[in-house]
Parts: sequence; structure tokens; C-alpha cells
Amino acid sequence: MKAVWQKNDKKAHWLIWIFSAIVFVAVTVLDRITIDANLGFDAHIFAQLSADVNTLVSILLVVAFVLVKQKNFEWHKRVMLFTMALSVLFLVFYIAHHLFTGETKFGDVNHDGSLDDYEKLVAGNLRYVYYAIISTHITLAGIVMPFVLYSAYRALIGDFGKHKKLVRYTFPIWFYVAITGVIVYLMISPYY
Repeated sequence: MKAVWQKNDKKAHWLIWIFSAIVFVAVTVLDRITIDANLGFDAHIFAQLSADVNTLVSILLVVAFVLVKQKNFEWHKRVMLFTMALSVLFLVFYIAHHLFTGETKFGDVNHDGSLDDYEKLVAGNLRYVYYAIISTHITLAGIVMPFVLYSAYRALIGDFGKHKKLVRYTFPIWFYVAITGVIVYLMISPYY
């Protein structure tokens, strides 16, 4: 398989870290901003779309893994590029959801933005399971992005040795983030 891009580690390094920082700041800052707008539809559809995209990303990561094990490198590349494009779409849906709906608290049955003692009692220990999943999901999502980009860059310049070393760690983390994104949605969606 041939390189698709010219090697320029310095430029790639800067672009990857700038893009990762912009996405991190956008997600962090925009997560705290709510736009009160009548969209004409339930803005929680963006959360459903995010979960759908994460489901597809999870499946495609497994497909790409199987393809590379079968040494079908051309289709592996196509699937991975599509998976990365879907991940960008996920970010758009994620940001849109939080911009137009604000924060949802796990267990907030009456949707008043806080949990009273009764709601905590009803949610029970499942709240702690949710918090454990969401905290690892968010942390690892922030950490894995530059590594996904570095992995893609290494493959696209034909540096398959370094690509393989990176994806040994990147793949399971990205897969975990995609799967837990769906789990988080399934757990929190009753409180939308």
C-alpha cells in the first residue's frame, strides 16, 4: 500500500494538537452554554443521532479490525476514513444537543435541573454506575482524539510500523469511548 500524503511530521504535529485543542475547548465551553431557540423539533434528536453515529462507529471499528487482520488494507483504509468522518459528524450532533438542550442530570425525573432526595432514592446505585461510565467516557474521549489523528496520519504517510504501534492502544480506547457513548445515551435518555 502506498502513502497518500507527504510526510511532514512538524506540520502534522501542529495541526493535530491545534485541532484537538479547538475541539476540546469547543466541547468544554459550549457544554456550558445553552441557546434558547425554538427549532421546531425536539432538540434531543441530536442525542439520538449521536448515539446512532456512535453505534455505527463501534461496528465500523470492528469491521476495520477484521479487514486489517485479513490484510485487506485498501478496504481497511476506506472504512477508517469513513469512521473518522462519522466521528466529526458525532461532534456536530453532540455540540448541537448540548447547545440547544443544556445539561440533563441522571435521575432528574421532574426535569427541574436538580435531584431531590426522592429522585436520588429512585435512581439508587445506578447513579454511581452512570457516573463511573460517563467520567471514564469523557476522560478517554478527550485523551484519544490526538492519538486517533496521529494513527491516521502515520497510515496516510505510509509509516505502517508506527501506525501499528499506535493503534495497539488507540483502537481499544476509541472502541470503549464509542460503546460507552451509546450506553450513556441509553442510561440518560429517560431523563430528557
